[in-house]
Amino acid sequence: MGSPDTTLGFEVRRLRTQAEFDAALAVRHEVFVVEQGVPAREERDGRDRSGLHLIAVQGGEVVATCRLVFVGATVQFSRLAVKRSARRQGIASALLRATDAESRARGATRIVLHAQTYARSLYDQAGYVPRGREFVEAGIEHIAMEKLL
Repeated sequence: MGSPDTTLGFEVRRLRTQAEFDAALAVRHEVFVVEQGVPAREERDGRDRSGLHLIAVQGGEVVATCRLVFVGATVQFSRLAVKRSARRQGIASALLRATDAESRARGATRIVLHAQTYARSLYDQAGYVPRGREFVEAGIEHIAMEKLL
C-alpha cells in the first residue's frame, strides 16, 4: 500500500504528517459540515487521535480520507469523505480496498460501518451486507453494514 495508482492519478495511503491530518479534517469539514449540514460538534467525535487515517492524494493535495478505529478483531470504519472535485474517479473504492488490506494486516476479522443510504451501493459492491433497519444519524439516513474478512 502507498504506491500511486498511475492509471487513475491518485495515491491512497496512511496519512504521514500533521499537515496531512489537518488537510483530511478540512476535507471532512467541507463534505460533512458544509455540504451535508452535519453539526461540526458531531463530525468531530473525539476518536480521531485513536484512529488510523487513510488519505487519497492527487496532484499533491489531500482529496479524500477515511478513519479506521480498531476494537479487538473489529474495525469501525467511518468518516469517508471525498472532495467534490475528486468524486467519480474510484477514490472511495480505493479507500475501501486499502481499508481491507490494513484491517487484515492487523488481524481484524470484520469491518463495521454506518453507510449513508445514498452511498449504499458503494458498500454493496465492496462486499458489505446490511445489519438491521435504516436509521437517522446527524439528520441523514444511514444503514449499519458489515464485512467479514
